[in-house]
Amino acid sequence: MASPPRIVRAAAIQIAPDFERPDGTLERVCSAIDEAAAKGAQLAVFPETFVPYYPYFSFVLPPVLQGAPHLQLVERAVVVPGPVTQAVAERARARNMVVVLGVNERDHGSLYNTQLVFDADGTLALKRRKITPTYHERMVWGMGDGAGLKVVDTAIGRVGALACWEHYNPLARYALMAQHEEIHCAQFPGSLVGPIFAEQMEVTIRHHALESGCFVVNATGWLTDEQIRAVTPDAGLQKALRGGCHTAIVSPEGKHLAPPLTEGEGMVVADMDMALIAKRKRMMDSVGHYARPELLSLAINDRPAETMVPMHLTQPQHLQRSPEHDHHHDDAAARQPAADDRAPVLRVAAG
Repeated sequence: MASPPRIVRAAAIQIAPDFERPDGTLERVCSAIDEAAAKGAQLAVFPETFVPYYPYFSFVLPPVLQGAPHLQLVERAVVVPGPVTQAVAERARARNMVVVLGVNERDHGSLYNTQLVFDADGTLALKRRKITPTYHERMVWGMGDGAGLKVVDTAIGRVGALACWEHYNPLARYALMAQHEEIHCAQFPGSLVGPIFAEQMEVTIRHHALESGCFVVNATGWLTDEQIRAVTPDAGLQKALRGGCHTAIVSPEGKHLAPPLTEGEGMVVADMDMALIAKRKRMMDSVGHYARPELLSLAINDRPAETMVPMHLTQPQHLQRSPEHDHHHDDAAARQPAADDRAPVLRVAAG
């Protein structure tokens, strides 16, 4: 007997942040979750670093003028866990919805481009940081690590996420493919660069859907004319803050499941028939029958980066003075390389 079809309804959300009120964007997130739930969505995906807002200023202002807006972003950034994650978790649980949210995460004195995946019961299933900020973003965010290149089991299936130009890193994408990602949540800033950004984005997300044999739910942000003027009064620079929106849902066959949203606020809602994953992978499975791991495979250092490790835990074992130290050394070795060890720890992620 054939198993019943498994349908997941997704909502890719394209809305503007709130530049004025510190809690304004969070309120917009919660309202959008409610609206998506009213449409029957089981998954809601928001744009890149949507809370409190993407650092658009860093794209158009010279470094010498970025101090004040950068400091304001630091002051409004999200601590994980904290009040923002608690509010989103509660709303996800109340609506029985998986929520993927991009935030500017504050970790003491540094900011990170962070993606949060909340399961339908409100559990924070994944917190990951963009591994390499792009170009101007390096003035704002620190770098993430391989520990976040994970696919997580959720109420709707196996979910992975990448931000913006991480999709141009084929090994980062392959790390998620190798973990049998079913739904890929992509996030871009939107309102940036111009129409060419949206055109490139469409190529990128459709290619990932085809190559990985998974669904892609992509969300981009939107800026109003008033918000663009608030970022910069220069009419010439304002052109760099328009276009670049392409909120969409794509099937494993590379097809749009609903018309993409490229202008204005709104959400793209579509039903994802999970049977299409097997249909695609029957023909081409990049990490299965189409892979050649004895020729090509991915090695990944998936340990969290640590800025401090006690010295006695980094000493060679023959210098350890007690069994207790040996035990701790083993624990440390699993987390962090020795101080003079520049060779990455590798694991095969294919085959």
